[in-house]
Amino acid sequence: MTMQINKILVTGGAGMVGSNLVKRLVKEGKEVLVVDNLWRGKISYLNDETGKPVIPLETHFFNRDLSEKDACDDLAGMVDCIVHLADVVAGIDYVFNNQGYLFRQNLLINSNVISSANKAKDTLNGFVYAGTACSFPLTRQNSLEVIPLREDELYPAMPESAYGWSKLMGQYEAELLEKEANVPVSVLMFHNIYGAPCDFGERSQVIPALIRKAINYPQEAFHVWGSGNQGRAFIHVDDAVEALWLAINKGLGRGTIQIGPSVCTSIREIAEMIVKISAKPIDIFYDLSRPEGDKARSADFTKAAKLLSWSPKISLEEGLRRQYEWIKHQLME
Repeated sequence: MTMQINKILVTGGAGMVGSNLVKRLVKEGKEVLVVDNLWRGKISYLNDETGKPVIPLETHFFNRDLSEKDACDDLAGMVDCIVHLADVVAGIDYVFNNQGYLFRQNLLINSNVISSANKAKDTLNGFVYAGTACSFPLTRQNSLEVIPLREDELYPAMPESAYGWSKLMGQYEAELLEKEANVPVSVLMFHNIYGAPCDFGERSQVIPALIRKAINYPQEAFHVWGSGNQGRAFIHVDDAVEALWLAINKGLGRGTIQIGPSVCTSIREIAEMIVKISAKPIDIFYDLSRPEGDKARSADFTKAAKLLSWSPKISLEEGLRRQYEWIKHQLME
């Protein structure tokens, strides 16, 4: 029997993925609560095209630090489903220079939210956990010979970063929630999500950082970290939101599902696409002194296609053009 889900709590709901998901849920007629400490998210991201918030902020938005114990106990008891997106993450420089802090914070955030879900188990009909491809073993991501990752390759565990480990621990605890509290859980392991709205400053991830550099060029040098040979499976935020919507409707109780394209795109290709979009005579400099992270990865999304009827729809070039225009508009304001 399908459980009724009408009221949903989105943690990290003022971030890039969260704000887009909130808008989708509201469009689908759902009542949405948002909790976010605004570390990277912004209240303005929850506005529609006319500049008005899509949810009543005074009653449905909560600025809270989820690393604090019992921070969302009351909110969990008010909803049918929780979509847990909140975590601490940023660009590769931040991730590798703050591993201890990031690991501890994410452990606390995940454990506290799942604990709140456990306390609300009698009224909670679903829990969606946003995992990451960074949790896959380094041994499957340290070669430029790319074989799409499968869900059954997650263990034995050996993520490269503290971020990957912290997200894997949260994933495991979410699975325990289903096992012990009988709350149907869906774990979506996302590959590299990009799109707008987004942080494009010093803590930003590779695509928004390169777009900012291209827009500012020549005042800002177009430096690419590493050789550019390293690659990722990039997924547009609209495709990620579609996967989350499908997970709420079809994925609860169906285990871990990987979300991402089967194609691995190198950072060099991304840089060249962005230069083309900019229509500027940009000199690309590859800074070999900077970290690259995992060498390459892509997704075997067979399970997502089978269980959720999901596949990526937004082409990389189209997605990059959309994000370029959004960041350009922000920088001109």
